[in-house]
Amino acid sequence: MTHHPILSGDRFRLGTFSTNCSSGMTPTKIAERWVNSWDNNLALARMLDAAGIDFMLPIARWIGYGGETDFHGGVLETMTWAAGLLAATKDISVFATIHTAANHPVVVAKQIATIDQIGHGRAGLNIVAGWNKPEYEALGLNLPDDHETRYAYAQEWFDLVRKLWTAETHFDWEGRFFKARKVKGDPRPQRGTVPILNAAGSPQGRGFATDNADFLFTPAIDLDRSKTEIADLKAQAQAKGRKVDVLTFSHVICRPTEAEAQEFLHYTAVENCDHAAVDNLVNLQFAHAHSFPHDLLAQIKHLFAMGHGGYPLVGTPDQVAAGILRLHGAGFAGTTLSFVDYLAEFPYFRDEVLPRLERAGIR
Repeated sequence: MTHHPILSGDRFRLGTFSTNCSSGMTPTKIAERWVNSWDNNLALARMLDAAGIDFMLPIARWIGYGGETDFHGGVLETMTWAAGLLAATKDISVFATIHTAANHPVVVAKQIATIDQIGHGRAGLNIVAGWNKPEYEALGLNLPDDHETRYAYAQEWFDLVRKLWTAETHFDWEGRFFKARKVKGDPRPQRGTVPILNAAGSPQGRGFATDNADFLFTPAIDLDRSKTEIADLKAQAQAKGRKVDVLTFSHVICRPTEAEAQEFLHYTAVENCDHAAVDNLVNLQFAHAHSFPHDLLAQIKHLFAMGHGGYPLVGTPDQVAAGILRLHGAGFAGTTLSFVDYLAEFPYFRDEVLPRLERAGIR
C-alpha cells in the first residue's frame, strides 16, 4: 500500500494552522482579522488543495484567551471540521487535533478511521497530552501537575488506539487508566495507521513524541538552537529505531515591498494588539506548558502579538521565500503558515512565494 501523501517525498512541507479558531493565530483587534466560519474554512481548503499545499492543522480549544476579542473564543471542533474538509478536497491532508483527557481512545480510534475513509487515506492525528489548566477546569477535569503522569496517560491512550487499529479480533484492555471489554477496531485507517503529530517541549513530552509521532511540532525562535535541537531529536528517535521529522510554525505577512509588510505588521501587532489576550496566552505558557523554551519566552512576547509565537516571515516574496529556506536549512521538514486573513492573503503567497520555493528545489 502506498505511503500517506504527507509522509511521501522529500519536499519541504507546507500547511496552515489554526484556521478553525477565531482570529487564527493573530490576537489583533482589526476588523480584517480571520473569521473562522465553516464557509471560510471550506473556501480556503479548496484553494490550498488546488495550490498543492500539503496539510491543514487545527487547534483544539475549549475556552478562549480573553481580551477585547476573546482570542480563540470561537473554535470549530476539529474532528467534525476535518471530516467536512476531507470530503470536500482531493489531495490535501487534514489533521484532527485531539486532547487525550477529553476524548476516549475507543471513540477516537473509530472517528479517525471513519474520516480516513472519507478522505481516502488523507487523515492525520495531532495528539495533545494536555497543558492548559483553565481548559481542564472548564471540562471538570484535573490537570496532573507532573508531566510523567500526563504522558503515561497519553501513552496508554495511544497504545489502546493503535491496538484497535491493528487487532484482528475482539480484545479486553486492563490498564492503569483505561479498561475496555470485548472491543475491536472496525473500520480501521486505510493504511493501518495515520500520520501522528505531537507538540512537545518537556523531556517527557519529547520522549513520547520520539516514541510515537511521525512529526514533532516545535517553535523556531533561534535557528542555530533549532539546528542542534532537531539533530538531537532525530538522534533520539533513531536510537529507538524510529524516524521523526520536525515541523514548526510561521506567520506570513507578504507584500510587494518590505515597507508595506512592516506597515501591516505594525498595524496588526502594535497599533491594534489585543494586549490582554497576549498577556493571558504568555502567562499560561509560563505556568503550564513547555512547548516554548521558558528562557526565551519573555524575549518573544512581540511574536505572540504577531502570530502566536510563530517564526516571522515578513517582507517581500523574496524575503519570505528566503525565510522559509532558512527554516529548511536548519533541518525543519516543514512549517505551517498563518495569515491575518488566510483567504485574502494566501493567493499572493501562492502566486509569488511558491514559485520561488520551487525554483529553489525544496517544493
